[in-house]
Amino acid sequence: MKTISETLQTPIVAEYDVIVVGGGPAGFAAAVCAAREGAKTCIIEQCGGIGGVATSGLMSHWTGNTQGGFYEEILQRSAEKPELRQTIHPEKLHGVMLEMLLEAGVEVRLYTFAVAPVMDENKIIGVVVESKSGRQALMGKVVIDASGDGDIAARSGAEYQLGREGDGVMQPMTLMFKVGGVDYDRAIFPGSFESLVDVPAGEIQSLARANLPAPAGHVLLYKSTLPGVVTCNMTNVINVDGTKSEDLTKAQLTCRKQIPLIIDFLRKYAPGYENCYLHSAAAQIGVRETRHFKGLYTLTEDDIMEAKVFPDWVVTRAHFNFDIHNTKGAGLDENGCQHKFSQPKGYTIPYGCFVPEKVDGLLFAGRIISGTHKAHSNFRVMPICANMGQSVGVAAAIAVKRGIAVRDVSVADIQARLIELGVEV
Repeated sequence: MKTISETLQTPIVAEYDVIVVGGGPAGFAAAVCAAREGAKTCIIEQCGGIGGVATSGLMSHWTGNTQGGFYEEILQRSAEKPELRQTIHPEKLHGVMLEMLLEAGVEVRLYTFAVAPVMDENKIIGVVVESKSGRQALMGKVVIDASGDGDIAARSGAEYQLGREGDGVMQPMTLMFKVGGVDYDRAIFPGSFESLVDVPAGEIQSLARANLPAPAGHVLLYKSTLPGVVTCNMTNVINVDGTKSEDLTKAQLTCRKQIPLIIDFLRKYAPGYENCYLHSAAAQIGVRETRHFKGLYTLTEDDIMEAKVFPDWVVTRAHFNFDIHNTKGAGLDENGCQHKFSQPKGYTIPYGCFVPEKVDGLLFAGRIISGTHKAHSNFRVMPICANMGQSVGVAAAIAVKRGIAVRDVSVADIQARLIELGVEV
């Protein structure tokens, strides 16, 4: 490969206690909670808005039955109506998130890419960013990588596994979109891969597999907060890597091509959708899985099935199923489990899942934390990620206040503060 040589003098433009990379639910929560604890905090987001898949990604609802923690505050402030607590109004949620960041005193840097860590041996002491303003350095005492893919964590030398153990295969990507003109009184709303709905022409999931171009071929339709508007989770791209811009481009183009074909399918086969039309499509594609980082502890599917309560918990009452989208096509993967998921109790996540084995000054948050491929399919959902952000935000602020490394923060102190903030054990 041909190369060029560069000599760079990058200006340091700001210094913070805590730098959060990524503005999705995990990063948003981490930034708000760190700032509320008194830490001078900055959040870096490459898109033009906060919320990630929840807002720019047009996610339909807060998936999972997580209870308590910072997630509850998000619901209280963003829900359109009490009966629609988990249904997302993306524009309202975006506004609420920005409001909460500004209230907490977080410095928000949108349209900004975090491109490299600033290292002092094995300790991260800042982040290099690129934007319209050029190449700049932001220095920080603690960096929280909540970017979804862990780009800064990976470039700092933190160890990770890409995708599934053994073969590196990752879950498919999806571009969410909304259709308008739906007759809610007659419409169907299959909400899972295992939701089998009979329509005049046959069973809707079977019809999708027979009539939609692979790897599309499942029907997931959700009510929105807007009359006659339905959120569709039906585009599908396999064999793509969310850490590569070429693959993200391929996924975006593939999904865009699928949308009109899906709308034609809905008009033909789904009652209530005869006159539906494209209302809006997400600004960013939904990436479900990329890097799993190696922390001081790796959460497993057995931990989840046992509803394990770790003595060093920092996230509590996490609950979902093994939502593994088919790595070979449409529907649920053979290793996934939705309706047959048999563990009704919530589990906890220990602090060690957020702390890298070797790199100092760094915490993980969101779907990149230390966990197996199957465990990840459970904890990757947004309510759990939001509560992860709360935990690491509090931990980072404690480390800054006491002038200690994040790996040396007393878990008992984190737990005590979380309980004061209303987290239930």
